[in-house]
Amino acid sequence: MIMNRSIYFVLLLSIIYFSCTEKTEQADAYGNFEAITVSVAPEASGKLLDFRISEGSLVEIGALSGLVDTFPLFLKKQQAYASMKALRKQLQDPQPQIELIQKQLSVLEKERKRVKSLLEDQAATPKQLDDITGQMDIMEQQISTLKKQSSIANQAILSQILPLESQITQLVDQIKRCTIINPVNGTVLLKLAEMGELVSPARPVYSIANLDTMVLRAYISGDQLPQISLGQEIEVQIDKSKDSNTSLKGRISWISSQAEFTPRTIQTKEERVNQVYAFKVQVANPEGKIKIGMPGEVYLK
Repeated sequence: MIMNRSIYFVLLLSIIYFSCTEKTEQADAYGNFEAITVSVAPEASGKLLDFRISEGSLVEIGALSGLVDTFPLFLKKQQAYASMKALRKQLQDPQPQIELIQKQLSVLEKERKRVKSLLEDQAATPKQLDDITGQMDIMEQQISTLKKQSSIANQAILSQILPLESQITQLVDQIKRCTIINPVNGTVLLKLAEMGELVSPARPVYSIANLDTMVLRAYISGDQLPQISLGQEIEVQIDKSKDSNTSLKGRISWISSQAEFTPRTIQTKEERVNQVYAFKVQVANPEGKIKIGMPGEVYLK
């Protein structure tokens, strides 16, 4: 009988001890982790010839992720080059004709000097000198006319070449855009296309996120709102096991300026609060313990 009382007394003390040491502190806010996800789409339409993406792989910023078929654009560029080459062959060069006329002018100039000398000796008539001078004036006009005509003709041809040069520049840019360049350092979350498929700028081919830093989107009541501020360091806890949590440090990066109704999946500190304020906490995740969608708890004190 005495032994039974002793056992009962020990059990009673144990219950009182565990009741007193049980953790009663509740989290100030609850939420779920998310990551800044980037949906990557090609900038050109066509067949996906090369696609070096696999789900779960780490991809660096600037890495070549894929390649869209550039052959149709290459053919258009070659056609534009051929048209430019054909037009340039039509450009007029009046210089050979001008040089021929200038040689004739030099001959007439010598003849005019000779006639002037004969005229002084009264061995030639003024009409002979006038005829030579008239011929030289006509040849000068011919040179001027040739230059104007070739200039007008060449301007018309160049007006057709300039749009082709602009077209080639655009095609070169479009060919460059056929390469899919990874925009951020991160982990591939979802692969949305396969090699050989037809893709377009309106359709992402994969999504990627930097999981080194996760964002906990939590909700807080209006009464607690004065307790938080941008840049504030707070404690964040995630599930470690069934009965224990892992404590992490976080920094508040965003606070909503408008209240909203409590999401169904969130339990706030005050159960009867209808409206809450959303805020985001950035938490370092170097070991990858935090997963997208994982619940988290916020402790302000």
